[in-house]
Amino acid sequence: MKPNLRRKLLGFVLAFLLCYLGTAEPVQSFASLPDELRLIAGRQARLDVAMPVQALASVDRPDVVQLNGSRASKLQVSLKQPLQLYPQQSGTAEVTLKLFGKIPLKTVHVNVMPELKVFPGGQTIGVKVKSSGILVVGHHLVRASNGAKVSPGEAAGLKLGDLLTAMDGKPLTDVTKVAEIVEKAGRAKRPLDITFKRSGKVMKTKLSPAFDEDDKTWRLGLYIRDSAAGVGTLTFYAPHQKVYGALGHVITDMNTQTPIEVGSGQIVQSNVTSISRSEEGEPGEKRATFSKDGKVLGNVERNTHFGIFGKMKDLPEHGLYTEPIPIAMSHEVKEGPAEILTVVEGQEVERFTVEIVHVSKQDAPATKGLVLRITDPRLLKKTGGIVQGMSGSPIVQDGKLIGAVTHVFVNDPKSGYGCFIEWMLQDSGVLPSAESKPTQNLKAG
Repeated sequence: MKPNLRRKLLGFVLAFLLCYLGTAEPVQSFASLPDELRLIAGRQARLDVAMPVQALASVDRPDVVQLNGSRASKLQVSLKQPLQLYPQQSGTAEVTLKLFGKIPLKTVHVNVMPELKVFPGGQTIGVKVKSSGILVVGHHLVRASNGAKVSPGEAAGLKLGDLLTAMDGKPLTDVTKVAEIVEKAGRAKRPLDITFKRSGKVMKTKLSPAFDEDDKTWRLGLYIRDSAAGVGTLTFYAPHQKVYGALGHVITDMNTQTPIEVGSGQIVQSNVTSISRSEEGEPGEKRATFSKDGKVLGNVERNTHFGIFGKMKDLPEHGLYTEPIPIAMSHEVKEGPAEILTVVEGQEVERFTVEIVHVSKQDAPATKGLVLRITDPRLLKKTGGIVQGMSGSPIVQDGKLIGAVTHVFVNDPKSGYGCFIEWMLQDSGVLPSAESKPTQNLKAG
């Protein structure tokens, strides 16, 4: 058979095969194969293709990862069976699958890393953050001298969630300094040059302050804020990098629901005083106070979809582990029993049983990694399930840290979402970062 005719025939066979299986489980399984895969040296993994065809599997670095336990760089395999990956040492490799040994099907980039161990947290923490500017959280009307009610900020086109970063070229770092700048511009009867951020884009406008006849002062016609505070749970501490992660979800402004762009912040020791139990349709919450000695545990450098992150000098007190434990990558997490670590009274971290009832296949960061259900009778009696302030509670399975509690199901507080620890470690900088755009927003736990 001529080469051109052979290629055409193979192309026809492949097209027929894909059309035949287009809506079937095998093709759906193939579509879920990752483009990139992170593995821990010494931990076996597998690729599930589930297609009833033969293929040539090859790896460019068999010294980094072996296929089906063989040292060969190429193997004929049946894709009906999972392809077993055996990570040998740190490094990168490419695993390529070709149908009938000729037609490219998939290339998976494999990054093998040494085993990573961290300390699981569980401690309740107080969080204090200041935004990297002044956040617009509302408009208000000012009664001017002619009796008209105006909002200069609204007239200038400023919206809820806008982050004011400068006035007349002066950086805004403290909300208490704004009144003086506004007063000066008002008396001079000139507009303020406002620089602000909206959805990450830097913009500018002019705002003319109005004199408030009721309060006898100059106003912007805006409600503004530069700080936030709350309670959450520490997820992990990485001793070698002196880095921590907490919460498992982004901190948003309570009025605008926009993520807070952190300028500075700190986490402090906190003490749980009482718990409002979760009921169907009404999530409960931990009530806690910041410790009297105000002990600062670490700073806050980042606020992302997967939590807050920063530096922490020492391992915090009250943890359950005296030695760090391994972490599990997202593809290693499975349905079944697990436990969460959290505080329900004082500062004592306790273990509570849960069931992982669903695990999402994720080869890129996304916030809904797993669904868990509280099964521990003691925790259910005390809290009714997942409560606000529990977000960030570490999830441990088979002796490995796999993720963190993030959100409660409002209509079923015994259940909620968790995120994979892999994505938290990535955002913390402990693991190499990758591009991500998670968008889900839920009720924080």
